[in-house]
Amino acid sequence: MGPTRRIQAVLFDAAGTLIGLAEPVGTTYARLARRHGVELPTARLDEAFARVLAAAPPNVHRDVPLAEAAERERSWWRTRVRETFRAADGMARFDDFESCFESLWRHYAEPDAWRVLPGAREGLEALAALGLRLGVLSNFDQRLHGVLAGLGLDAYFDAIVLPADAGAAKPEPAIFLAALSRLGVVAGRALYVGDRADEDVAGATRAGLLALDVATLPDLAALPKALERLEEELR
Repeated sequence: MGPTRRIQAVLFDAAGTLIGLAEPVGTTYARLARRHGVELPTARLDEAFARVLAAAPPNVHRDVPLAEAAERERSWWRTRVRETFRAADGMARFDDFESCFESLWRHYAEPDAWRVLPGAREGLEALAALGLRLGVLSNFDQRLHGVLAGLGLDAYFDAIVLPADAGAAKPEPAIFLAALSRLGVVAGRALYVGDRADEDVAGATRAGLLALDVATLPDLAALPKALERLEEELR
């Protein structure tokens, strides 16, 4: 890395930025619910899930060991899944809800439930070749480690920081500062790339990082060129 480079690290959101679902949430929920006696339209489940997630409290569990945080994260998701089915149809009755939830929990822990978004590998390869430090900063639970490893992405990153590591979730500054500490980079020398205006772009900016909405790029393969333009603007 040249001595004049302003940006020394790039941090990424995970879901919606680096990776995406292999199929819509409603499709997965409907398929697995059907095995347990519940028939619901995929579109209704998609809409219910979006409403439930938007209203949910952060999946953050402070001052507990990682193993205990993982159990609480799972419990948090059990509540969200239950709320989603109730929001989609308050009369739905499972023959075994716990088994259905367990299937959903395991499904989203598997790399096959996810796909690497277009341009992500190419963009990461190019940024690594520039000598930049790379990291993931996500509100995902601890299953993300296995997902990224299974997709062959984890080796690109010097740090993967989750709410369980920081005791905070985006857009709180604390999680951004925890990631910067792990990378050994100050806020003004780091760029955050994400897909959500408040959690990602505004949250990173409030923490002192540079920020980029991934929607402004054709795909992540275009990020190195965008980084060059940003470097020029900062000079």
